[in-house]
Amino acid sequence: MHGAPSVTYPVGRSRGAARLLTVVWALGALCAGASCYFFDSVGWRHALLLLSVLFAGAAAGIGLRRDGAGFLHFDGRVWSLAPAASDAADPARSVLAARAFVALDLQSLLLLRLSEPGRPRRWLWVEREAMPERWRDLRRAVYSRPPAADTGGDVWRATAPADAP
Repeated sequence: MHGAPSVTYPVGRSRGAARLLTVVWALGALCAGASCYFFDSVGWRHALLLLSVLFAGAAAGIGLRRDGAGFLHFDGRVWSLAPAASDAADPARSVLAARAFVALDLQSLLLLRLSEPGRPRRWLWVEREAMPERWRDLRRAVYSRPPAADTGGDVWRATAPADAP
């Protein structure tokens, strides 16, 4: 069986993610508005509900604006995230030897969780429009199993049942 291809893919602000989060936020705001309209008593609960809707919208907007541009790279074993040329002066933004996990797959839009030991997780929106010719390679790499550790040729003994000769 062949391993996943090595791939380098651009990441950064995603229009698809912005559209998706806007639609989800608008649906939440409509539900909050409907609950305020249909339930007569206006009180602290309604104020808290409206404040939470506004806070969620502001947090999503700030989060989408802060998405930095860079390049996600898979070398066949580990993932790394290299900052764009304008962010190259800040080495703390570089993520090395990370693992990528798919959190949401919408076929042309992926939400990835990038985990590196000892650092906080990073969430990345990756969309097909960024580089359509490499999209399938990226999907293969994301869904591939990590390579097994070198067992020194003892694969059979490690996996064979106890009653095997």
